[in-house]
Amino acid sequence: MAAIGDDIFFGTIAGIGAKLRAKELSCVELTRAFCDRLETRAPRYNALALSLRESALRQARAVDDEIKRGRWRGPLHGIPYAVKDLLSVAGQITTWGAKPYAAQIFNYDATVVGRLNKAGAVLTGKLAMVELAGGGGYRFPAASLQGPGLNPWDRSYWSGGSSSGAGSAVAAGIVPVAIGSETHGSILTPSAYCGVTGLRPTYGLVSRYGAMALSWTLDKLGPMCRSAEDCAHVLQVIAGGDANDPGSAGKRFYFAPQFAQKRTALRVGYAPVDTEEWADATSRDAFRRALDTIRGLGVPMTEVRLPDLPYNLSISTIIKAEAASIFEPLIRTPRIDELADKKQIAGLKAALEVSSLDYLKAMRIRRLVQNEMRNMFANVDLLVSPARFGPATKLTQALDAAGAQTAAPKSRGLRDLGAFGNLCGLPALSLPCGFAGKLPVAISVVGRPFSENTVLALGIEFQKATGWHQMRPAQ
Repeated sequence: MAAIGDDIFFGTIAGIGAKLRAKELSCVELTRAFCDRLETRAPRYNALALSLRESALRQARAVDDEIKRGRWRGPLHGIPYAVKDLLSVAGQITTWGAKPYAAQIFNYDATVVGRLNKAGAVLTGKLAMVELAGGGGYRFPAASLQGPGLNPWDRSYWSGGSSSGAGSAVAAGIVPVAIGSETHGSILTPSAYCGVTGLRPTYGLVSRYGAMALSWTLDKLGPMCRSAEDCAHVLQVIAGGDANDPGSAGKRFYFAPQFAQKRTALRVGYAPVDTEEWADATSRDAFRRALDTIRGLGVPMTEVRLPDLPYNLSISTIIKAEAASIFEPLIRTPRIDELADKKQIAGLKAALEVSSLDYLKAMRIRRLVQNEMRNMFANVDLLVSPARFGPATKLTQALDAAGAQTAAPKSRGLRDLGAFGNLCGLPALSLPCGFAGKLPVAISVVGRPFSENTVLALGIEFQKATGWHQMRPAQ
């Protein structure tokens, strides 16, 4: 049997799967090695919520038996994975990252977990997160039951929220596949900060049944992996309609790279001001090179900008109102004060005061944003912008602290693409594109609804031309 080392811990789904099929290693050996790594290394980054070693080894033995009998379920068969601790696993603790729910147990699997298990993937554990996925707003990275998410590239920096454990675990080679969630940046942020590839699917493409709700009309689940191709394989398994999720779009996703639109036929929109003015000075060279790489692929690029609308005010009002309704039973009890972040406690209490008038106004603005989205995508197929405009923040830095920018640029560019994309439920892919000093930075590729194949195709070509996604932090 082959030794299990970094080439496997940092391997792709296809690479690990090939070794399993060739019987160069058994699934039990693979699973045991990843469970060891989860239990010993994830705590270094405050990334471990729960190890599931016993059930994982049972799954692994079943996989080995199937492989011996010549049964192969697909690319994820035998691949270890972990999930953000807002997804239910039957009979196991699901804390939502928060002390008031530290003993919470559900008797059913989330739909995403069930689909991955059916594909033969092996669930090794649950990963830490910001408490209640950041509902109410939080001031410091320490807003988590496990403590602040630590960045594997430098543990004095944040791994990003709210899928903090997922970002750290994939970056550190603790798990090749993690499932995160995004309402307003919680997949793209930790993916960018930790130098991994993260996919936010179109709203409704992936069932949220069995996942903690933060905002019914904004929540999305998606994969965080080593590469864009890995994200595609995972999405094909977890996507699909589900009657248990009222927001389900009832659509499937089939990874079809052979039918991808030719690069020269794509129309990609970007805003020079994003790279030259909005971006942190330490990151601009990396972003410039990323844009040059895309041009070098033969992709036509055109300058665009978002129209002037209150994107962040609208999305924050919607999240506050919906979170207040969801967490009202907690907010109206003394247990709300058990949360780790004082700003978050105050924010959740204040959210009860959001009026129906303000909520409806925000939803009307959302409709205007969606109309503008259709107009924009009449002229381009994809939008490209920094996933975050700089590297990870220091653990000691307050997340609401004013940045070093003294005067905002005159042009909005695509500065609010995160809020814009989430209000419209658009798919987005975070791609590592270089470093600002010792910390990774990333670009995002955003497409129209249900255009995941197009988004992923550009991501795959970008990664073939660069290799930033193959970089590993020091162990």
